[in-house]
Amino acid sequence: MGCYDCCVRCLGGVPYCSLVATLLCFSGIALFCGCGHQALTETERLIETYFARNLQDYITLAYIIQYFQYVIYGLASFFFLYCIMLLAEGFYTTSTAKQTFGEFRSTMCGRCLSSSFIVMTYVLAVLWLLVFAFSALPVYFFYNMDATCHTIDVLTETPASINQLCVDARQYGLLPWNAVPGKACGMTLSNVCKTREYRMTYDLYIAAFAGAGITLLALLTYTVSTTYNFAVLRYLGRKG
Repeated sequence: MGCYDCCVRCLGGVPYCSLVATLLCFSGIALFCGCGHQALTETERLIETYFARNLQDYITLAYIIQYFQYVIYGLASFFFLYCIMLLAEGFYTTSTAKQTFGEFRSTMCGRCLSSSFIVMTYVLAVLWLLVFAFSALPVYFFYNMDATCHTIDVLTETPASINQLCVDARQYGLLPWNAVPGKACGMTLSNVCKTREYRMTYDLYIAAFAGAGITLLALLTYTVSTTYNFAVLRYLGRKG
């Protein structure tokens, strides 16, 4: 019974809210960074193959893609460390720590640290909301492209109408207006939509968008958890 009671008390000291948020954050960031990085690479290939013939037409886009890929590396490292710190803070400030380790007294440093995590996590959640919205843009682009291709497949018996259906990468700001051809129309566009590269890129952007949503959910969970932990520290501080 002594060993059993010890195990129960140890499990009672686990900050499950922070633990769930950490798992969500790790999985969300892994999806967003991994799929987003590969999707950007595939996007560059699609633009180079089907929408631009001259290197100078998409060189700016290539630099932007490379820049975002470096940003993804930084995001993965930052969130890994930050989630570990939040999990450690959850273990430190969980209300069951007092029951597990006996008399517990919070310090002014501990309360300041907890309040700092609240502010940082709240700011990160707001900023990540913008990232979440931004990650929906390529999904929207590929969704429109897929819908246009579906319309072309339906209207295969009227070639004149098909040739008027186009997807212009220049309208989305992916290429300059003087890029040639800059767009794909008719059966050319339909053939693009049937390629493995297109389907994989579309799926990767959807996965990256889902990863951004999971990460946002994790940050909101962290916000609730850190706020609760701060309230616990305030309560324990008054007792001390």
